[in-house]
Amino acid sequence: MSNTYILSAILVIAIVTAFLRFLPFFVFKKIKKVPPYLEYLSNSLPYAVMGMLVVYCLRNTNILTKPYGLPELVACLVTVVLHIIKRNTLISIFAGTVCYMVLVQFVF
Repeated sequence: MSNTYILSAILVIAIVTAFLRFLPFFVFKKIKKVPPYLEYLSNSLPYAVMGMLVVYCLRNTNILTKPYGLPELVACLVTVVLHIIKRNTLISIFAGTVCYMVLVQFVF
């Protein structure tokens, strides 16, 4: 691929991304109150996305062979417990990821 092609692809992607990010502000500029369905989506979608991410991350976990999914289970428990204690998503996800990597690389 030529440099021109790569640069034009990056430019198109950047323009489309910016357009999609700014689109709600243009669409709802004159509306003072957010429609109820958007309020519902803004409240329920974060939980749905997190649930899908958990399912996606654990989809290839084989609980029938050694180590029986223990690294994944321990890492998930660390993430949940830290989130309950600290109430900080970044810390809990980072600690769960580090815990999983340490378990997979050095323990199991």
